[in-house]
Amino acid sequence: MWGMHEGWGWWMLFGWLWFALFWGGIIALVVWAVDRLTRRPRPADDANARALALAKERLARGEITKEEYEEIRRLILT
Repeated sequence: MWGMHEGWGWWMLFGWLWFALFWGGIIALVVWAVDRLTRRPRPADDANARALALAKERLARGEITKEEYEEIRRLILT
């Protein structure tokens, strides 16, 4: 009866490891969920990026000059 706890050292190590992984995963899941639920989309940034990409395409096709592109870029980024 007194020798019953021999060799439990390794199992206790694995127990603590699983305990830490489990709670670390739960905490990470909660942080991810809160971040995901509170994140607000930034449509202005997306619209600006699309407008700038469109201006680059127009410049590449020769529809606008480099000066016109720079003016559009300046207006979008300010």
